[in-house]
Amino acid sequence: MSSHDFIQKSADREAAENWWATDIIDMQPGVIRYRGYPIQDLISGGVGLPQMIWLMTRGELPTAAQARLLDAVLMSAVDHGPQAPSIAIARMAATCGVGLNNAMASAVNVLGDVHGGAGEQAVGLYRDAAARIDGGAGETEAVEAALDACIAEHGKFIPGFGHRFHPVDPRTAPLLALVDEAAARGEVPGRFATIGRAVEDAIARRKGGRRIPMNIDGATAVVYAELDFPAELARGLFCLSRSVGILAHAWEQTQQGGRNKGPLPRSNIPAYTGHPPRQVPPQV
Repeated sequence: MSSHDFIQKSADREAAENWWATDIIDMQPGVIRYRGYPIQDLISGGVGLPQMIWLMTRGELPTAAQARLLDAVLMSAVDHGPQAPSIAIARMAATCGVGLNNAMASAVNVLGDVHGGAGEQAVGLYRDAAARIDGGAGETEAVEAALDACIAEHGKFIPGFGHRFHPVDPRTAPLLALVDEAAARGEVPGRFATIGRAVEDAIARRKGGRRIPMNIDGATAVVYAELDFPAELARGLFCLSRSVGILAHAWEQTQQGGRNKGPLPRSNIPAYTGHPPRQVPPQV
């Protein structure tokens, strides 16, 4: 082999190795390391799924306090019943003869801006308010300006506040209490819990005193912001969380059986609002 051919082969190999270059995993025959940690040490060291999620997305293992908060927030949003579109879709897909992975994928694919994305948007809202405070604005001024910007971008529905089923979301207070306790111990800043509550107060002022309570998306956004997760990751983490419920419902529906179950029993026909019955005109 000529020196030119050797150099070319070396360059080709380097290009191939760098094609999917990653800081996440070092995988070779007999070797698996995540962010430098051997998998066998992570297993024997008692690293759980929340810690592993943190390691994979953030590059380092979390502290025990950080892991506890992440664990709580992931657990809190796993399911909200078949009235949630993602869960209903998983169950309908399971009656179509597809596998669990297909049912799960169908459900996760609808976790977008309206269903599943409010946590990401709420983190953005809180971060915007925090940036304005850091820039010298008072808390009330900063929150009001951040609300205006959020409405201009996303519309009149404030992400993370109000719920179509729960007058008061039962998941919010326990999550905020965990944040308050962690802040009192100096484990998180606590500023985003303050900002989240200030947003709720600002909405109430705009509604003439009628409170629109923080919901699960607003509460999880507080936790993710306190833990310094980027807003975009908040949606991905919600997808991981909700996938647990999606899997459970798809599996339950598989065990229950049923074929081609649509959104309504077949005795309930959707209302038709189109043209009255008419004759097909003669064809020329």
